[in-house]
Amino acid sequence: MFSRLKIFTGNSNIELAQEVAKYAGIPLGDAEVFKFSNDNTFVKINENVRGADTYIIQSTCFPVNDNLMELLIMIDALRRASAQRINCVIPIFGYARSDKKDQPRVPITAKLVANLLTTAGADRIVAMDLHSDQIQGFFDIPVDHLHSMPIFVRYFTANLNLKDAVVVSPDTGGTARARALAARLNLGLAIGDKRRVGNVDKSEILNIIGDVNGKTAILFDDIIDTGGSLCKMANALIAKGAKKVYAACAHGVLSGNAIANLENSPIEKLFITNSVPLSEEKMKCKKIVQLSIAELLATAIKKIHIEESVSILFR
Repeated sequence: MFSRLKIFTGNSNIELAQEVAKYAGIPLGDAEVFKFSNDNTFVKINENVRGADTYIIQSTCFPVNDNLMELLIMIDALRRASAQRINCVIPIFGYARSDKKDQPRVPITAKLVANLLTTAGADRIVAMDLHSDQIQGFFDIPVDHLHSMPIFVRYFTANLNLKDAVVVSPDTGGTARARALAARLNLGLAIGDKRRVGNVDKSEILNIIGDVNGKTAILFDDIIDTGGSLCKMANALIAKGAKKVYAACAHGVLSGNAIANLENSPIEKLFITNSVPLSEEKMKCKKIVQLSIAELLATAIKKIHIEESVSILFR
């Protein structure tokens, strides 16, 4: 059934790709992906893919442009090698936050990336926790939008004391996401009202809507970058009487001073997935707990391959 299913990876998240292949019971495809000394990326597929249903696992995380270019070139290599279908499994979609024209004379880069992937020859996109649902509409090819929420729900239910807990959205834009988690955990909801200042990661916490006094707060967002906003919100929650603060984010980018911000914050644990690989230095942070999405991706790949619905994965 899976004889024509082949899984490849670039260099962005090799450990995750190996784990996905293991769960899928399929050896990782043989491909060379490297840079020449002149900084040009080179790709060579070292096995027959003619007529195959191929999947490229590639997180477009740091270095974003290099990883995106690897993905585009791999798509082209597979297309020219006569692969029947080219599916891009993108655990974290780079430029996802550039999804609208919210200032004069700025690009919608997420749409540009969608155009690049489609033009290169991708037949399907499998994405995880996109920053906004509208990104699916940027593509003229099928998009399967997977969510890590069930993974967090299972972990929290098994490992956290949820008595007197409340789910908190760091801002109004993430309210629907936080409300969905709160509903699954049968918890209350609170919302942070913040204002971002300028184009850098600086924001001012204005208010917290909802009761957090004496409660365990679970901050829930799609991405943690420098962590500035999330840590400010954690401080605001403690100031409002929260007795404990946890944070959970699908994508742990953790750029800049993120580790220092986290270490100096009242956040007791930060739960993230392995959509972004962490350096050894970041893994030393005892506040970070990384949950794997490998089984979820492997199941999705196999269901897509045999033309089954993937909606059951959201339950």
